[in-house]
Amino acid sequence: MGNSALKAHLETAQKTGVFQLTGEGLTEFPEDLQKLTSNLRTIDLSNNKIELLPPLIGKFSLLKSLVLNNNKLTALPEELCKLKKLETLHLNGNHLRQLPAAFGQLSALKTLSLSGNQLRTVPTQLCGLRHLDVVDLSKNQIQNVPDTVGELQAIELNLNQNQISQISVQISHCPRLKVLRLEENCLELSMLPHSILSDSQISLLAVEGNLFEIKKLRELEGYDKVCLFFFFGLLIFFREANSSY
Repeated sequence: MGNSALKAHLETAQKTGVFQLTGEGLTEFPEDLQKLTSNLRTIDLSNNKIELLPPLIGKFSLLKSLVLNNNKLTALPEELCKLKKLETLHLNGNHLRQLPAAFGQLSALKTLSLSGNQLRTVPTQLCGLRHLDVVDLSKNQIQNVPDTVGELQAIELNLNQNQISQISVQISHCPRLKVLRLEENCLELSMLPHSILSDSQISLLAVEGNLFEIKKLRELEGYDKVCLFFFFGLLIFFREANSSY
């Protein structure tokens, strides 16, 4: 991309607060964006070839949405965690193995999408995010869901297409969790905590494509509760999600 074209994008972003530059083959985060650290509310650099997010990212004090889908990121800088107004973070299709230690400081975060990375467990840092509504960890390499998941505040947790064979019973204690997606994993029915059906807030449980037949799940006590409140749970989910904006 030529300097004149980039300059035009910068001028537009200065007026709108939105910088979008997707599918341009960028290998680096545009340094010229540092001129707009006090302007931008949205940055979208999806479908590029960016390998590194610079410490500069922490200076965008008004940023609410950061979208970096389908790049080549292998790590995130600690400075990212300074974005106190960030509500939406999309990092699908990168090469991330973990999150920064201070990730829990993103106190305004509502939507986090990390589908198609290389995570091996549910990051414990997520449990400190009190306004988190939706977490997408699908298409990673997660093998188990640890006890700390019980502190997760999300309404929806997507763990589809991982390698999960064990889930802590603590998942039943998630105070706001209504939607749990576990499709296409490695779960035996005995490894699925039955308390999800009988003693949790979960009303939409998706488990197709695991190592058991769904009809066996239907025989368990509490399954009727999940079915009965399927639509009711969806109504609550959308109502709470909308009220948070």
